[in-house]
Amino acid sequence: MKTLIIIPAYNEAQNIERVVDNLIGGYPQYDYLVVNDGSSDNTAEICKKRGYRFVSHPVNLGLAGAFRTGMMYARRHDYDCAIQFDGDGQHDPAYIEAMIMEIEAGADIVIGSRFVTEKKPLTARMIGNNLIEGCIILTTGKKIKDPTSGMRMFNKKMIKELADAVDLGPEPDTMALLYRKGANIKEIQVKINERIAGESYLTAAKSLNYMLRMINSILFLQWFRKGD
Repeated sequence: MKTLIIIPAYNEAQNIERVVDNLIGGYPQYDYLVVNDGSSDNTAEICKKRGYRFVSHPVNLGLAGAFRTGMMYARRHDYDCAIQFDGDGQHDPAYIEAMIMEIEAGADIVIGSRFVTEKKPLTARMIGNNLIEGCIILTTGKKIKDPTSGMRMFNKKMIKELADAVDLGPEPDTMALLYRKGANIKEIQVKINERIAGESYLTAAKSLNYMLRMINSILFLQWFRKGD
């Protein structure tokens, strides 16, 4: 299948070469696109100097904006599937083949999950993950074991829907909405690597805000979202 790896990148100068060079050297069968989301560091300069395939936003639009740019590119270039892939090195491309196999078997969305066969640790962040999981079960009757995973693959139908919709980002509330609309969502077990360089934008305060925002959206706001 013609596959695009979408790499949203905001201030990933310390990581982007390692991530992209690993893809180019080890997984040349997949295409990639770096979406430089208005970085204030030299992420764009590195991409240009190294000859990477990238586009740049003039300002920071956030993950949803970078994701939609990648989806629009995937649709324009007629990709069969597209995967959201972190620019910090936490996602392992070795799992992409297994995710493609699930797409070929009929899945609309495949989530690289940390918790298909592994138990969730008892941490504050996992409590939030569990609450979001519970909200999805409550509103859809279906379960996503790792709703906050950022490693998600979408088939051609989902690429079109997500490229066209201005209100659908790559977040758990969108997964819940697409579930309600009949999307076939599968999960495969993956291992997420530790961030090697740079700092995560998710501080404790931002993590709490994110959890509350997702819960509110899944329980209430999603019923007013059209999605297409």
